[in-house]
Amino acid sequence: IRGHRIGFVFQAYNLIAQLNVIENIEVPMYYGRVPAGKSAARARELAQVVGLGDRLTHRPFELSGGEQQRVAIARALTNDPVILLADEPTGNLDSESGGEIMRILDQLHQRGRTLIIVTHDPKVAARTQRTIHLLDGRIEREENHRPGGLS
Repeated sequence: IRGHRIGFVFQAYNLIAQLNVIENIEVPMYYGRVPAGKSAARARELAQVVGLGDRLTHRPFELSGGEQQRVAIARALTNDPVILLADEPTGNLDSESGGEIMRILDQLHQRGRTLIIVTHDPKVAARTQRTIHLLDGRIEREENHRPGGLS
C-alpha cells in the first residue's frame, strides 16, 4: 500500500542532495520498478504540475525551501496515490512559500485527491474541511469547516 496507494510529504523534504529535481521525483518509481523512460516522462509532467518545469536539472541546494517542498509533493504523487499524507508541509517555509504549497494542495484536493495534513498552524487547519485536534495522542475534538476545503 505504501508507495502505491499513499504518498508522503515530509516537513524536511527528504530530498537526496546528489540528485536533481527530475531524479528526486523519480526515486519512488525506481523502487516501484517503473521503466526509466516512463519514469522520466512522469517526473517531468509532475514537475510541471508543481511549477518546477524550469528547474529540472537543479539540485536541492540550488532550490528555495518552497521549491524543495514542491519537489517533495511531486515525488509523493509519482505513483498516483489515493491518499496524500503531509506532515507539516508549510512548517519550514515563509508565509509566501507556505501559501504556494497550500494552493498546490488545494488544487490536488479539488481534483479528487484525499489529503491528510498534520499541522500546528491554525491558518493551514482553517483551510480544511475537517480538523481533528489531538492532545496526548487522543482525539480532543473534531471540527467541520467549509465544504470543498482540504481534509
